[in-house]
Amino acid sequence: MEFLSLFLLAFMPVLQVLLVGLVGAFLASGCLNILSSSARNDINKIAFVVFVPSLVFASLAKTVTARDLVSWWFMPINVGLTFLIGGVLGWVAVKILKPQRHLEALVIACCSAGNLGTMPLIIIPAICDQDGNPFGDSEVCHVRGIAYVSFSMALGNLFIWTHTYNLIKSSSKSENNQEREALLLLPSSSTDSIRSKWKETAYALIKELLAPPTTASILGFIVGSVPWLKALFVGDKAPAKVVQDSVTLLGEGAVPCTIIILGSNLTQGLRKCAVKPAVIAAIICVRYVMLPLFGIAVVKAAEHQGFLPQSPLYQYVLLIQFTLPPAMSIGTMAQLFDQCKEECSVIFLWTYLAAALSMTVWSMVFMSMVS
Repeated sequence: MEFLSLFLLAFMPVLQVLLVGLVGAFLASGCLNILSSSARNDINKIAFVVFVPSLVFASLAKTVTARDLVSWWFMPINVGLTFLIGGVLGWVAVKILKPQRHLEALVIACCSAGNLGTMPLIIIPAICDQDGNPFGDSEVCHVRGIAYVSFSMALGNLFIWTHTYNLIKSSSKSENNQEREALLLLPSSSTDSIRSKWKETAYALIKELLAPPTTASILGFIVGSVPWLKALFVGDKAPAKVVQDSVTLLGEGAVPCTIIILGSNLTQGLRKCAVKPAVIAAIICVRYVMLPLFGIAVVKAAEHQGFLPQSPLYQYVLLIQFTLPPAMSIGTMAQLFDQCKEECSVIFLWTYLAAALSMTVWSMVFMSMVS
């Protein structure tokens, strides 16, 4: 595949995100002022409760089967490693650069949580449709690619709306309740105090696991892997096909809605540079230099041990999971908790601009490795 065609293939999806984001920025600008702060907050809540869960459920129920879940067992581990390695590298960056206290959780979140939904959902089918792609027949590649991406998206949402969501939420609480948080960290010999803390932790964990996107992921796995349930909702002759079609219709609003909100927040971020250039450079270095190198080591080690199926496309998806820009859901969380919205917009602006070049280069490397 020629360099120019591959460059355009990798750059166009990112360009689409930037162009749609510009629409959101224009709607939030002083010229129109349609997307006010309260309007963005309301739209974020709708995306969190309706659009994102619908997209996840519809994708998984349609593409995932029980056999797929067995053969793809390494993908959850791979996604977990992206969060773990990225989180550790982000923590190291925070300790070295020492950004403002309220930015620490945001930096770690941007280093650990990649955009495992929107970007692969655009990039993988586009690569499959390319003439001379290294993954074989375009139609088969497209179907399998969507299945891999749907599973990746569900796993990403599971980690994002538990680990990352709790990280941003805890940071928001610490800003408002610093004295209370400090007291909770003090050691206590009281058995009642320990039990009470464990109960609060368990309640918080259950609450995060029951968040709408996470619940939709679980339901999508169940419907997709249970044959009679899948036959009930999915297929031209399915009795409840209208339910699946309705959920799919709602899910189609998730991506543009999220990108428009991201773009509208950019107008806030461009008005004042609230993030040091060194912090932005550190996030870019972690996401586009260090994580891909770790990804190559992880996937090659898994292949050597025989953990991966003989599918170049599957291996490519595993590798690309280490190369993605920060998850746009972080912006949604920042909006939900009114935490670091301007800083998040600035980080997203520069990381998504850098993604155009980084994803092009790493796509070339990964394709040469798996083909």
